[in-house]
Amino acid sequence: MDYLRNVQRAVDYIEEHINEDIELVAVSRVAGVSHWHFQRMFKALTGETLKTYIRARRFANARVALVTTDAGVLQIALDAGFDSQASFTRAFTKAFGVSPARYRSGGDEYLFMEKVRIDQEYLQHLRRNISPLPEIRHVPERHMVGSVTRFFSVDSERNNIAEKIPPLWDAFLPRLGEIADAIEGYCYGVVRQTEADSELLEYTAAMEVASAPDPRRLPADMAHVVIPAASYATFTHRGESAGIDQTVNYIYSTWLAQSGRRHSYGPDLEIYDARWHATSPDSIMEYAIPLV
Repeated sequence: MDYLRNVQRAVDYIEEHINEDIELVAVSRVAGVSHWHFQRMFKALTGETLKTYIRARRFANARVALVTTDAGVLQIALDAGFDSQASFTRAFTKAFGVSPARYRSGGDEYLFMEKVRIDQEYLQHLRRNISPLPEIRHVPERHMVGSVTRFFSVDSERNNIAEKIPPLWDAFLPRLGEIADAIEGYCYGVVRQTEADSELLEYTAAMEVASAPDPRRLPADMAHVVIPAASYATFTHRGESAGIDQTVNYIYSTWLAQSGRRHSYGPDLEIYDARWHATSPDSIMEYAIPLV
């Protein structure tokens, strides 16, 4: 799958409908990619969520219109997708630090107010913290048992990872001894879509078990999760856990786009063993994605 071409097709669709009410799911469908995986790749490629990108493009058009046309602020606001001049003025002022009227009167003073920034932190992360070539291996069907929550990821405007995932692990880790037939030495973070067209994801903090468990033997409030057989590309992440998003950005924006392979839409896996320490620069964990 040519992911870059698909993303470009989606961007073209946004431009063609920029003054209309764009449904985010419709953009993903144009790209031919599931909604979450498209948003994950789009965020990795652009540094923005799909929603903020559309808003930024509308603001960009509004800024040009303010400086180069005599259109009224209300009309510009409506073209930018706002339902009133007041809501547009509030959002515009919050984004740029000046009102639309002042921006218009300033002319060229504000037209080129943005500055391109090279993200040195990300470049350093690429050099030091990621295995750029993954290990690819076929993994048979596996069974996991663990605690489940639902969340919105960094690709969503409703991102609530900090509120959902750390407390889940805090509650799960003291209960590892309750899991019968667990394969010791590893814990997993299993990330799955809830529905193809939804931003809502499911996360399971889990251990692998030797075989499918008897539902009657599951610890209270834990679930059995089946990981389908698949070829997984497994990347090594070095450093604090807080930097994992940069590793995932590399996987989705660079490696996957150039690999000639396609994500199977199966679960992504975070893999933890004794080398992992949440806040240590020497910590090592792995992140794996399933491939077709």
